[in-house]
Amino acid sequence: MFKGLSVDDRPNFEEKLQWVCDNINLDSAILFHELTEFPSIQFGLEMALQSLQAEDPFKLFPSEFTHGKKSIPINGLIWMGTEAFMRQQIRDKIEAGFTCIKMKIGAIDFQTEIELLKSIRNEFSSNDIELRVDANGAFSPTEALDKLNILAELDLHSIEQPIKQGLIEDMTRLCSETPLPIALDEELIGVFSNEIKKELLEIIKPQYIILKPTLVGGFKASDDWIDIAENNNIGWWITSALESNVGLNAIAQYTYTKQSDLPQGLGTGSLFTNNIESPLEVKNGALYYNNLNSWNFNL
Repeated sequence: MFKGLSVDDRPNFEEKLQWVCDNINLDSAILFHELTEFPSIQFGLEMALQSLQAEDPFKLFPSEFTHGKKSIPINGLIWMGTEAFMRQQIRDKIEAGFTCIKMKIGAIDFQTEIELLKSIRNEFSSNDIELRVDANGAFSPTEALDKLNILAELDLHSIEQPIKQGLIEDMTRLCSETPLPIALDEELIGVFSNEIKKELLEIIKPQYIILKPTLVGGFKASDDWIDIAENNNIGWWITSALESNVGLNAIAQYTYTKQSDLPQGLGTGSLFTNNIESPLEVKNGALYYNNLNSWNFNL
């Protein structure tokens, strides 16, 4: 999915994808074993098999969500950019009815970002608007705790990945000392065995983890992470990762079945200029499945 971030960003990706197509008749256990280090292909295969078995090929996990009776609360995502661009996004999300806003930070001056967050807090309390921030590893280990102390004064819900992935000792220290709940994101990418997943969470002891099925290997892998997290009193939520509406459809349906009370990170398909039309709709800060809308693959 992402060059330089996805663990399956490697020269033989297309070769492996072709291998799956050529050997699709093999037992699924063999296929998934072969795809252990290719989470996005593994997820695509998992979606395809689930769709094949479904009564309706678009409804992989039939529920009140796919029946159009229930919605999934989601966060409104504020992309990094100029101060003016970010301010406009914040206004747009609040006007659109979002009560949870996630702001990417680390792209502009830290003080300017603090002022943006303060401007929201001056108008909306944490009871009105939940604020999450995502640093994408932008803080250095030496400055991270000081910045977390400043951010904590703004009554934020959490911060995602304050420092780069792989700095286990530094992240462990941060999670033990932080005044602000920390959510691991990129830290989960490339971790395949349940033994290592368990060891990672038991060592770092984060307050939350964030699951991107496309980057961690699909539904089964996400289930494993959730089980380990809950056994260690670690919260979690699920996020899409710039998939088309085909992928978002699968992730949203799966997410609803997990019955989390937290706003999820879904609905990022709006960046596409050629996305596939689907029944998925975002309104009033939630994701809906509108059965009056149909799928359209005529791009």
